[in-house]
Amino acid sequence: MKEAGKPSSDTLGPNSDRRRVLKFIGSSAAAFGLISITQVPLARARNMSNGADNFYTSDLVTKEKVTFKDQYQMRVVGNLFIPGNRERGGALPAIVVGHPMGAVKEQSANLYATKMAEQGFAALSIDLPFWGESEGQPRNAVSPDLYSEAFSAAVDFLGTHKSVDRERIGAIGICGSGSFVISAAKIDPRMKAIATVSMYNMGAANRNALNHSQTLEQRSEIIAAAAQQRYVEFTGGKMEYTSGTVHELTEDTHPIQREFYDFYRTPRGEFTPEGSSPELTTHPTLTSNMKFMNFYPFKDIETISPRPMLFVSGDRAHSKEFSEDAYRRAAEPKELVWIPGAGHVDLYDRVDLIPWEKITAFFRKSLS
Repeated sequence: MKEAGKPSSDTLGPNSDRRRVLKFIGSSAAAFGLISITQVPLARARNMSNGADNFYTSDLVTKEKVTFKDQYQMRVVGNLFIPGNRERGGALPAIVVGHPMGAVKEQSANLYATKMAEQGFAALSIDLPFWGESEGQPRNAVSPDLYSEAFSAAVDFLGTHKSVDRERIGAIGICGSGSFVISAAKIDPRMKAIATVSMYNMGAANRNALNHSQTLEQRSEIIAAAAQQRYVEFTGGKMEYTSGTVHELTEDTHPIQREFYDFYRTPRGEFTPEGSSPELTTHPTLTSNMKFMNFYPFKDIETISPRPMLFVSGDRAHSKEFSEDAYRRAAEPKELVWIPGAGHVDLYDRVDLIPWEKITAFFRKSLS
């Protein structure tokens, strides 16, 4: 196995046919496209319009790094935000916040947690297993079950915290975490209210790509190529990475890739956790990414009822199909909110577009 932080000179292998096959993987995951993570230019351009403020901080809340174990005794790390002006002795409603797929808590999740703490909630942003400061090897591995478990472990932590009312705990999942929190909530009724923002169904995205543009034959080729790669890595060969966000823009770069690049590869949202490298951020391991092919978070979503669900998406988001599908399948009470003019990544950090009042009202009513 190669050293972490030092990807191979050819992350998709020397065989041109294999490149063609693995290209489908990138097109169906978070950043959509064949990646090269060998040359990383300095981030220069950034689009900070519409109030983009990923690294927002607030004097109105306190922040504490916390660590706790999940059911499998893996360490989960998070940031707990507490309102600074709360009344002494009063137990607070609480919210768990999960970051986008391939991101870490410092990207979008901290922002949402800070804003919700300003509104009177105890808010906990977490790093999913294998990402950021949370435990798990190899780094950047995909495990939908452990991702979902992290949300329940966060409820364990909050429900035993002296400042929190365990009967009033909700959750927010951003991008891929929207599907992970739905998966968790189906079997954890302690989550009393669920909100998703710019949700990705990571199972459907990998099986079908956007708008069901990937054929079954293409899917089978992807799975077969990844299965063969397991032999390579089992016998000590180089670990491969896939999808994620491109590291440079060209004339041919797809608009969706440009959208992610503007957040993950510029000062707007770029963040490299300790122990990782800019070459590896956002990129899941190739072989583990196949776990998404067997991930069906919307199956039985109606069993979350009567707990309320809120789905928030930009009306221009390339991911809007997933919020529409979840809303259609979910039982009442449920609500789908469209943000006019917003794309997928806009709702990660553009504070002038994110519907804070709507999200706050939803949780105040649901966790009252």
